[in-house]
This record gives sequence, structure tokens and C-alpha cells, in this order.
Amino acid sequence: MTALLSSNIVQTVLFGAALLGAISGMLGAFAVLRQQSLLGDALSHAALPGVCLGFLVAGGRDLGSVLAGAFFTGALAALIMQLIVRRTTLKTDAALGIVLSVFFAVGVVALTYIQGQGGAASAGLTTFLFGQAAAILRSDLWIMGAGGLAALALVLALWKEFKLVSFDADFARAQGLPVTWIEGALTVMVAFAIVIGLQLVGVVLMVALLIAPAAAARQWTRALGSMVVLSAAFGATAGALGALISASARGLATGPVVVLIATAFVVISMLVAPRRGLIWQALAARAMRARISEGRVLTALQDLANAHDDTAYKAERGMLNTALGAAPHAMRIQALERRGLIQQVTHPPETTPHWELTKAGHAEARALSGTPTDADKDTP
Repeated sequence: MTALLSSNIVQTVLFGAALLGAISGMLGAFAVLRQQSLLGDALSHAALPGVCLGFLVAGGRDLGSVLAGAFFTGALAALIMQLIVRRTTLKTDAALGIVLSVFFAVGVVALTYIQGQGGAASAGLTTFLFGQAAAILRSDLWIMGAGGLAALALVLALWKEFKLVSFDADFARAQGLPVTWIEGALTVMVAFAIVIGLQLVGVVLMVALLIAPAAAARQWTRALGSMVVLSAAFGATAGALGALISASARGLATGPVVVLIATAFVVISMLVAPRRGLIWQALAARAMRARISEGRVLTALQDLANAHDDTAYKAERGMLNTALGAAPHAMRIQALERRGLIQQVTHPPETTPHWELTKAGHAEARALSGTPTDADKDTP
């Protein structure tokens, strides 16, 4: 591992992947909250004609020109998509489908044309489809770093506005905020995150790195601030781990590995995250069913006590079975005994076990059934 990390290429790819993951995670949180995950997919595909346009303008594979072209067509696609939604009766999904297919088709045609012209540089353009981490240079990190700082500064400067628009655009509009401009800024920032990730992940998989960290973070928190920070951390971790795994094994492309790790974060979060995780929800549902079953036992014992006008009435299992319509699970009886709500007693000459409500059990049963307590009855 030490020898691996001493390599300049590995260091560059590792830092670049982590930086890209952090930026994508930070900006992807707003896309997820605004329910525009597919927007990232459309914009990433729309970046392909811009890659070709930048190549044609620069006359070669100049990274600055290529990224500028990708940003131009990505932002143009976002604006066209918003125009279609606002000016026509088409829904957002239809507008995204139109923009994605048209721009990607134009990109494929342009890519085919450039490759048909020949030249060694044109062969490298196909790496923007699936990414090529090894092509990242130290100088590229300065571009990514400057872009990331600019995005962070914009997010911090417009934090309140972004937060309002992300959670309730109608309320933000009622407050007098320029919602259209703010949404446009958020969309352009998504396009920016996609552009700087093209070289590492490519247009096909970039949306996964944009959305997956945010989707994973959303499972762990409801606060926007912690979600953005956690999403950036997930993205940076996925990028760093993906770069290390790819560098340690021959033939593993960095971009897909990074995406797979980010997706693993989503799967793990969906399973174990508090409150929203599937395992957590299953345990909570099981606990709720247990509390309902225990509550039914308590109210059944209370009804039997009321029917016999004896607060210390001792009920055997057969009576509970009849009152509940089914035999209560032994674990529920034991749980009630551990909580001190019922106690097992004898009822000579019968030898079978009986149960009666304790004082705390009577109070719990009254609370569950809505029966007024003595204090309630005394209240005028």
C-alpha cells in the first residue's frame, strides 16, 4: 500500500476522485431534494456534444476547451428543459427524455464525425463516455479545486435561498424570492458538477456519482446542512476507495468502481439507517406489533376485572384466549411481567397459572382504553 500511494499517478487520481466525489455529493444533495435526479442523467448525456464542440474549437483534446464546451451544452440543455416545461403542456419526465435523447444523439453524431477525420487525439474522446482516471493531470486538480471552491462559496452565500427553494418553492415565491433564477443557478451547478467529473467517470455513469451519495445521506438525516456534509463525505470516500481499489488491481476502470462503491453506500444506508432503513423499519414494526399485542392483553385483563368488579381479578390462560380470540404469545406475557404490568399468581384450588394486573398495569390499561382515571374524574 505504501508503494502504491507513493506513485504520483495514484496520488493524482486518488485526490481527484475524492475531490470530485465531494463536489458531486455536495451539489447532488440539492438535486435529490428537488426531485430532479433524472436531470443529472439528462445533463450528463447532454454534455457529450459539448465535448466534441470543445475539441473542434480547440483543434485538439484541450481539457479546458472540452470542459467549457460540455458546460455550455449541459447548461443549454437544462435551460431548454425548463423552457419546455414552462411553455408547453409536457411534463418534466417527457422534457427530460427529449433533451437527453436529442443532445446525446447529436453528441454521438459529432463524435463519429470527429473520429472519421482521423488523428490520434480524436481517439481519446471516447474516454469521456466511460471516463479515464489515468488521464487526470496535476494541473487538472487545480481546475477541479477552483471549481469546487467556487461552488462551495455559492452554496454558502445562497444557503437560505437554496434551502427554501429545495424544500418549498411555493413558499419561497410567496416570500418574494426569485425562484426561477435560484432554480436556474442550482441547475447550472448540477451541470458544473457533471462537467468536472466527465474525465473520471464519463457521461454515462456521472449521474450515479451525483445522486448516489446524496441518496445515501438522505437516509441518515433530515437536516439539509448535515445531509450536504454527509453526502460530500460519502462522495469523497467513494472516490478515494474506488481510486485505491482500481489502482491495486489490473484492468479495473476507476469510474465504474467509484460508482459501485457509492451505490454500496446507498444499499447499506437503505438497510441500516435509523428510522428510514429497511431493517430499522422492520424492527420498529415488530416492536409496534408487540406493543399492540401486549396492550390487548392488558385491556382484556382490565375488562375481566371490571366485569367481576374486582381489581385483583385473577385470569387464567383460557379466559385470556377467549377474551382475545386467540392465545397470547408467551413472549408477550413474559414481557408484561418484566415491565411489572402483570404478575403471575396462584388461585387455589386451581393449579393452572393465573395473572392479574398490577397497579402500574391498571394505569397502563386505562391509558390504552381511554378510561378516565380517578384524577380525571375529580377534575371539573
